[in-house]
Amino acid sequence: MNRLKATSEWFTDPQGRKVILRGVNLGGDTKVPYPNGGTHFPTDFKDHLDVSFIGRPFPLAEADEHFLRLKKWGFNCLRLLTTWEAVEHKGPSLYDIEYLDYLTEIVRLAGDYGFYLFIDFHQDVWSRMSGGDGAPGWLFEKIGMDFSKFTEADAAIVMQGRYDYSKPGTRQENNYPTMCWSQNYRFSANAIMWTLFFGGKDFAPSFMIDGMNVQDYLQSHYLNSMTEVGKRILHFDHVLGFDSLNEPGKGFIGRAMNDRGLKGTAEEPAKPGLAWSPIDALFSSHGHTIELPYLKLSVLKGGYVPAYNQEINPNKISIWTDNSPGDPFQLEGAWTLTKDGTPFIEKNDFFQNVNGQPIDFDRDYMIPFIRKVGDTIRSLREDWMTFAEREAADGIMKPEFNAPLPPNSVNATHWYDLLTLIFKKFVYPITIDPIFKVPVFGKGGVVKMYVRHLSRIKNASSKIANGIPTLIGEFGIPFDLKAGKAYKLWKAGMRSNKIWKSHILALTCMYDAMDTLFLNNTLWNYTASNENDLMKGDGWNQEDLSIYSKDQKIPGADVDLYGGGGRAIEGFCRPYAYATQGTPLQMKFIQSSGTFIFEWQVDTQINAPTLIVIPRFVYPKGVSSECLNCRIMGDQNGILEVIANNEGKAKVILHRL
Repeated sequence: MNRLKATSEWFTDPQGRKVILRGVNLGGDTKVPYPNGGTHFPTDFKDHLDVSFIGRPFPLAEADEHFLRLKKWGFNCLRLLTTWEAVEHKGPSLYDIEYLDYLTEIVRLAGDYGFYLFIDFHQDVWSRMSGGDGAPGWLFEKIGMDFSKFTEADAAIVMQGRYDYSKPGTRQENNYPTMCWSQNYRFSANAIMWTLFFGGKDFAPSFMIDGMNVQDYLQSHYLNSMTEVGKRILHFDHVLGFDSLNEPGKGFIGRAMNDRGLKGTAEEPAKPGLAWSPIDALFSSHGHTIELPYLKLSVLKGGYVPAYNQEINPNKISIWTDNSPGDPFQLEGAWTLTKDGTPFIEKNDFFQNVNGQPIDFDRDYMIPFIRKVGDTIRSLREDWMTFAEREAADGIMKPEFNAPLPPNSVNATHWYDLLTLIFKKFVYPITIDPIFKVPVFGKGGVVKMYVRHLSRIKNASSKIANGIPTLIGEFGIPFDLKAGKAYKLWKAGMRSNKIWKSHILALTCMYDAMDTLFLNNTLWNYTASNENDLMKGDGWNQEDLSIYSKDQKIPGADVDLYGGGGRAIEGFCRPYAYATQGTPLQMKFIQSSGTFIFEWQVDTQINAPTLIVIPRFVYPKGVSSECLNCRIMGDQNGILEVIANNEGKAKVILHRL
């Protein structure tokens, strides 16, 4: 495959063509061990040293089917997930060689099918033991925390600790509310680990593990695991590089000790769930009962406000082990325990100032870490790209980078329609712009809203050096909209695309906005094990965003058509300009008619045709074309080759036969 490079805001190939990457995250269940590691299986995580991730994203025997389906849908790029735990779950520097062999083969096969890819060391709320995925369990032991007590101590919301498995296949809002996992960033188990990971040298300078400061210890093991993967795949030209770290958390960094985040700001609004301050989290982690306000959405007040108070850790369980050196921040004098057993804040700005100077999380911790990732991967292969990610909400609310990124960087910020994601309902035809707080009407209004949001991210890329490419690393929709209404219709025998009407519309609006801005992207997600089950979905915390499901397969159906496993295929399967002989000026797809319009400024020094992806699903009988200053050279495996006749502007319009 042609090696790509980053040239200002574009990816370019060796011929000089500007390339648009349209891809998918592979896959949602890669967060958990294979085969029975999903959150729909109860576990106490005692086997964390002996798990295996071989078989994620799918067994090798199934690889051809899945890669073929994705290729026929027109995708050309994969954000290929792995986790730190998958590589180093056995213990410090004990790497799972069999898993690395398996992952290398998945990477090789992806190249055989013509996919570019970058590796995402994925995490959500630190690890499986703290309600998400990512880091290996033995790290908690190194810190001196007992993850088996997290649920009982209210130190994390863990599905396997909260869900009543005697009632499978159900949503249990009282036990495990929908999409509650993200609240874990504010709970003690997560907040402590993220603070140590990013800021251990500043906020816990005396806390050592095996002779190293805790920050250096944690980051070095993460980067060494990345290196182990990198060494296996550095000879594959279709590998573009590595994601820095999926949706990292800030921990306590930047927050006052007593700040519960009740007021919020335009850039950091109040969040749903329990309103934790750092002192609340630290005090309760030692086995003390506290009471916290619980925030719920108020439409009248335009945000999340206290609804009631909730008792935390009523059983007075400490998460610290008997042989633990202790709370690292208490040891540094951030807070003390009074004689009457109440917490006393010694330094309310402990996590806000270092050596008398105010800190900034991105400038002082996040972006320096991204530079470390860049140094690590470029030491293996100089042309590898760093797909830079910041904390997820910051990427949307304040998208600009405020410190230099490593050479060869890509802005890989994530973007979602938050109302659709959180409430599992596509609010249409009248909705609210969650960023600008204005009403939005109809399909055209929704697309314009998405363009506004995405433009802010792309504009941030233009301000870095001479500009860097933007690739939206995640976007997508839940498929269990309206409590899985489409699944009930499918089960009742409806096989029409009408059951996916809301899904198709939502995805169409997203891709229309991406086309307007010529944005590279990787859709979240494709999960090979997905089922139409409200408890299971993608196999992780009741999320269900996969464009594929085993339950949508009908024997004998073609892999890329309805019955082949796809969901709402019209929403994501569409033509686009893969590579352009010059600079794109307009790209538009009209789904109802199948009309595709592409216009570009011709660069006659480029001696290669423009390539346009024309998926069979969209054009089952082929295309007719209108050409201005260009001509069709032919169709090669679903890719139309178009060459410009002269310099100036060229335009091609495709119609469904």
